[in-house]
Amino acid sequence: MGSAFAQIARRRSFFESCALADYDPARSERVVGQLDDGRFSAHRIEASSKDAVIALIRETNADAVLNSVDPLFNVPIFDACFEAGVTYLDLAMTLSAPHPTNPYEEVGAKLGDYQFERAQAWEDRSLLALVGIGIEPGAADVFARYAADELFSEIDEVGVRDGANLVVEGYDFAPTFSIWTTIEECLNPPVIWEKDRGWFTTAPFSEPEVFDFPAGIGAIECVNVEHEEVVLVPRWVDCERVTFKYGLGDEFIGVLKTLALLGLDSAEPLRVKGVEVAPRDVVAAALPDPATLGERMTGKTCAGTLVTGLGTDGRPRKVYLYHVADNETTMREYGSQAVVWQTAINPVIALELLASGDWKGVGVLGPEAFTPQPFLDTLAEYDAQHGMLELVG
Repeated sequence: MGSAFAQIARRRSFFESCALADYDPARSERVVGQLDDGRFSAHRIEASSKDAVIALIRETNADAVLNSVDPLFNVPIFDACFEAGVTYLDLAMTLSAPHPTNPYEEVGAKLGDYQFERAQAWEDRSLLALVGIGIEPGAADVFARYAADELFSEIDEVGVRDGANLVVEGYDFAPTFSIWTTIEECLNPPVIWEKDRGWFTTAPFSEPEVFDFPAGIGAIECVNVEHEEVVLVPRWVDCERVTFKYGLGDEFIGVLKTLALLGLDSAEPLRVKGVEVAPRDVVAAALPDPATLGERMTGKTCAGTLVTGLGTDGRPRKVYLYHVADNETTMREYGSQAVVWQTAINPVIALELLASGDWKGVGVLGPEAFTPQPFLDTLAEYDAQHGMLELVG
């Protein structure tokens, strides 16, 4: 994510300097070497240490921090930004915890609860934490706000739908995004929001539906998974229901179910021959790094928001607002595979809008809290235009 972010940001002039930090300094040094841009510098960071993050913020005189690591590290980074008095952005919110006795009906700790519980403190200090500003959550949330502002007088459902026809040559199983995060969102109880019920959960992979994705991707069965949009959208968009469904495919679902059956989805460390190791970390280490798969990938990925309700003319309306990334294009233009690039472009745009003053806010805010048009205009300026399908039925 950091590499893709840097490749996109280097084409823009809104920032003076950008520090790229990684636990392995060779990774950030390699990226900086490839960029050939004096605004970028390479650093080592221990993201689990709040004090280490604060020290690097002060060393680099950073105004904002983009957290693009696994959400396991969100709390220390989020807290460090608050203590240091800088803007915080992330791509995925603080982790959830299932309800202890009724996980497939009632919510426990929701995604982002830790952050929203501290929203008043951020607001009191006139600080901004912009949470969930990737593609999903992120651009999908902007689409929801745009639909509410410009296309609908009443909204029945905001349903994020994600699908792809990506193929990775040479691997029987090779996730195109962080397997750590994928396991987290797909095997946790999916969250749904309804106005008369609030947030509640269902069983993993529930409510299957076939959705026909644009750009030649085609029909894919999508199922409920846990995702931030369901937590974010109802806070700023007036609607009756919010869902998130992912086009995983039978094979991917089968692998995830097997991991869960064997306990290999756990993030809790086990002692193995005298060494503490989390099973999920072993799975991640055994699979190829998604960032290295671009040259073996073909196809497209689509992220979008399906909105149903009454249009501004009072008639029933159903639209799908979406963004498609073609792996051939993203690899040729940026050297980044499609899923990573499609996520990374959105925080670059958000930082540019914050720098220009087109987006302003304090507290803990999702993308829906901001006026959508500047974001959509800038997305097009980055040659990443969004589309809209007018659907029937």
